[in-house]
Parts: sequence; C-alpha cells; structure tokens
Amino acid sequence: MAYTTIDNPELYFQTKTYTGTGSSHAITLDGSEDMQPDWVWIKRRNSAGGNMTTDVIRGVTKTLITNENGAEQTFSNGLTAFGSDGFTVGSEDGFNKASDTFVAWNWKAGGSASSNSNGSITSSVSASTDAGFSISTFTSPGSGTFTFGHGLSSAPKVVILKRRDGSQNWIVGHDSAGWGYWLKLNDTDAKLSNTSMWQNTAPSSSIVSLDTSQIGTSNTFVAYCFAEKKGYSKFGSYTGTSSQVFIYTGFKPKFILIKKSSEGASWHLFDTSRTVSNGGNQLNKILFPNSSNAESDDAYNYVDAVSNGFRCFSGPSGQGTETNKSGHTFIYMAFSESSFVNSNGVPTNAR
Repeated sequence: MAYTTIDNPELYFQTKTYTGTGSSHAITLDGSEDMQPDWVWIKRRNSAGGNMTTDVIRGVTKTLITNENGAEQTFSNGLTAFGSDGFTVGSEDGFNKASDTFVAWNWKAGGSASSNSNGSITSSVSASTDAGFSISTFTSPGSGTFTFGHGLSSAPKVVILKRRDGSQNWIVGHDSAGWGYWLKLNDTDAKLSNTSMWQNTAPSSSIVSLDTSQIGTSNTFVAYCFAEKKGYSKFGSYTGTSSQVFIYTGFKPKFILIKKSSEGASWHLFDTSRTVSNGGNQLNKILFPNSSNAESDDAYNYVDAVSNGFRCFSGPSGQGTETNKSGHTFIYMAFSESSFVNSNGVPTNAR
C-alpha cells in the first residue's frame, strides 16, 4: 500500500496570511502549485471579527459565519471572486479592513457543482475524491428521515452542516465522537447525545443520514464532508494526560483544529503559516471558530507540530486544559504540510 497518494498537499489545501487594504484586493496563494480554492474561511487576526466562510456552490458574496448561528448573509464587498490561484476580497471589514491582519484557509473540492441522486433527496455537490473533500447543498424534505449524497468514494469521518435560510447552530459530526452525538461549531458545548440527528448511523461511501425532527423541514443547507486520505488528512481523537501527549498523523501538520469533546471548551485552531516559536515547532497563535476574538498568544494551550504528528502539553495549576486535560477526550482535524513518507517511500525532512 502506498504511503500516500498526495505528495503535494498544496494542490488541495493552502493557508494564506495577508494585510488588509480596505479596497479590492486580489490575494495570491503562496504554494508552489496553483490552486483555485472552492471553500475559503477567512479570520481577522489582530482584532475581533467573524469567521467568514464562502464556497463555490453558494457563490461569491454569500457568507456563513462559524461563530454565529445566523442565516447566510450577502456581503457585496466580501469575497468577490475565486481566482485560479487565490481569491479577491472587497472593502468589507471582516475580509479586508485596511492595515488589519488576516488568515485564510483554502480547500480545493471539485469546482462547479453537479447533481447527485445517491441519497433519498437530490443534492448539488462539488467533490474531490482525491483529497476526500466535498461541498454539498440541499433542501431538507417536508418530514421524516432522509439521506443526501456527498460525492466522495469513501465514507466521511467529519461532516460540518449549516442551515442557510435561517438561524440554526452549526452541526458537526465526527467519527471519533460517534454518530449518536453531535457538536456545535459556534459554541463551547461538550458533545451532545442525540441518536436522531444522524439517525445513529455513520456516513457511508455515498450518503449521509439526517432527520428533519432535528434540523427542520424544507430548509436549505450546506454540508462540508471530509474523508481521510493517508499522508494528507487525519481526523481522530486522543485522551489527555497530566504531562504531554503525542498524536500520530503520519504527516507534518499544516492545519490543526482541536475540540475538547468531553466537557465545554472552545475550538482551538492552529496553522504553521502564522508565527511559530521554539525552533519552528511551537504553534501558539490560536484562533477560535466559535468566537470572534482576536488571535490569542497562549503560553500553555499550544501544540508542537513535528514531522509525523503533533504534541499537546499540560500547564501548571489547571492551565493548558483546552488542548490537554488528564482523562478527558479531545477530537481533532489535521491537514498536511508534507507526508512523513512520500509515495516513493522517501521520508520527508523533519522539522
């Protein structure tokens, strides 16, 4: 079996930091390969601002904010175009306030959407089976349980779901949390027991199961589905310790999202494009998908990103418990900067 099928993760995921201009601003990604993004998530770093998300199916100017439960909004001067190697933002403060600093996380799906009839309802899907990422939009039926097609050739381990036409929490299903549970991306709650939400059924290689009793009838939704790809993405869990814990991913992480699922805690988002310290390993610049807060420089809730995974630490007197607390369960999503071993069996350079 190959060590990885993705030798260059920059074809499917890239992070970009930039400084706002206050006027139309074409952003070019930094990777060695051109990548036209299909889902862009933008966060202002130096001051408070929403986590702004735009995707290729919903279209430019259409934004959902991960730290809010509100309906989709139109920002005519938000993200105004997807480019062949980046995107363009207008004058809207949450995307491009003059002199403020921003970060954008960018995923490649499958470009323009296609109709998918694998489920009991029809969905519109943009999917990359190579990267294990798809975007789906659909309308919930008038009653009962239903399924929608996600367009991937393998079962998603993470599903992020948001209603578009009205207020409703962001719904996260994670394989390591179990499909009798769900989490709120816009809140700090621990995982919530609910055997109806996903019909107590893990996604298959073609469909995701849902129940209108939990998400409502005749509402429009977008779903972001993630299947694991060896050497590129990893979605799992770990148990906290009283000192440090190492999580093996099989690659050097570029992006890490952590949530303590066993009790209330913020989602913690790290990436290697923002300032690191301690010889280039320590990622201590944290942003929070459930909060509009500015970037935090945390002395204890940080991670070390290494060539084959990441480490989390425990600080003194209860510090550092958001990413490592003894006996508690944490779920995570991680995307690769480079595989530990490439498809030819050659190890990557350690950090």
